[in-house]
Amino acid sequence: MKRLLRYFLALLVLFCTCNSILAQTKSNIREMHKVKKKETIFGIARDNGLTIQELIDANPEMNTPGYELKKGNFIVIPYPKSKVEPAAKVVPEKTVEKKSSIRLGVMLPLHNENGDGRRMVEYYRGVLMAVDSLKHAGLSVDVFAWNVSEDANITKFLNDKNASTCDIIIGPLYSKQVAPLATFASKHDIKVLIPFSINAPELFTNSNLFQVYQSPTDINEATIDKFLQRFAGYNTVIIDCNDTTSKKGVFTMGLRRRMETMGREYNITNLKSSEPYFAKAFSKNKPNVVILNTGRSPELNLAFAKLNNFSVNNPGVEITMFGYTEWMMYTKYDIDNYYKYNVYIPATFYLNPLSSSTDRIMTKYRWNFHTDMMQALPRFAVTGFDHAMFFLKGFYKQGKKFTGAPGSVGYIPVQTPLKFEKIANGGYRNTSLLFVHYKPTHQIETINY
Repeated sequence: MKRLLRYFLALLVLFCTCNSILAQTKSNIREMHKVKKKETIFGIARDNGLTIQELIDANPEMNTPGYELKKGNFIVIPYPKSKVEPAAKVVPEKTVEKKSSIRLGVMLPLHNENGDGRRMVEYYRGVLMAVDSLKHAGLSVDVFAWNVSEDANITKFLNDKNASTCDIIIGPLYSKQVAPLATFASKHDIKVLIPFSINAPELFTNSNLFQVYQSPTDINEATIDKFLQRFAGYNTVIIDCNDTTSKKGVFTMGLRRRMETMGREYNITNLKSSEPYFAKAFSKNKPNVVILNTGRSPELNLAFAKLNNFSVNNPGVEITMFGYTEWMMYTKYDIDNYYKYNVYIPATFYLNPLSSSTDRIMTKYRWNFHTDMMQALPRFAVTGFDHAMFFLKGFYKQGKKFTGAPGSVGYIPVQTPLKFEKIANGGYRNTSLLFVHYKPTHQIETINY
């Protein structure tokens, strides 16, 4: 009798549950989805035209700490919320050419066979995260991706019927693939974003091309210009670090020549100099800016020790240090000295580990792809996210007239600022530069140029 009663109660619970699900189905459940191997929350949401939040809202168990999406699980696929078409509501169509849907192509090595492929897969994941964020804001983006490896003939992918319908193509990674893609882009009036450091002479003649990469020569010249502006009135001290492997002499020699041309004085000393001789290079009446001719960590630590001893014996002497992008790798160990010596680091990127935007994108990446980003500078996924946000928002606002000019997009990058300038009658090259400033107040600011 008790056993029959238990069966009856179980059937009653099942009946009520089914009725509840049935009632929900009538309102918002589109289907029940059985999770396949390697599927992710991000991928399922994307494939069903949903935002990640819409999928999570329909499956509250996903908010449970430690939740993992496993093969064989059944999850609810809801109907997407009604799409917003901001193009018709925000700005009159006559004023700005907007598209309610943008077609984005990605032509990069998207494989797991070598470092190039793995880095580009992470970059592509960042692009997809940007697309998801924009969809959540009401912007529709269709993504087409092709695995264009180093030995691939890119023409084969350009013959795909979807390629000619793209508004923007991100790629390629290899120099030999630029020419055919550039010709294709001109024929079909497609914007091409070349994201990394490859040779692209077509940039000087093809107005459809945008190149993010800046040559070391360009960066050196821009850094010298900004250095001379920011540290006018400072006593410049160059410390020879006796590093025979260093290539930073290109910067320090270029700076010295410019200062000599301008009639600005500088002093040179050496890490091995005696304390009295070392001290002679510094001014007690003007602030001092110190530059090493190496970017290596061992010499940097010796310089800090030398400066610490000098500061003890010469209290009140103002010292600022000007470093190199490599110094970002040493932040974990040297940040106290960075604050103490008011360090400036020139770079084309910066990811603030303490900012909320960094925390959000790191968490979202881990949630979507069940792994952490590669330990690299810059972070490839964040680079992909910034590039896609900048170009898709810019194209949405300006359409074919988009040039990537400063202030034209209204996007605050998480890591990788972009600022394009036209090259002669050709395309557009990124000229963005920033100084990362570690202030004695234990704050970090980025100065964008």
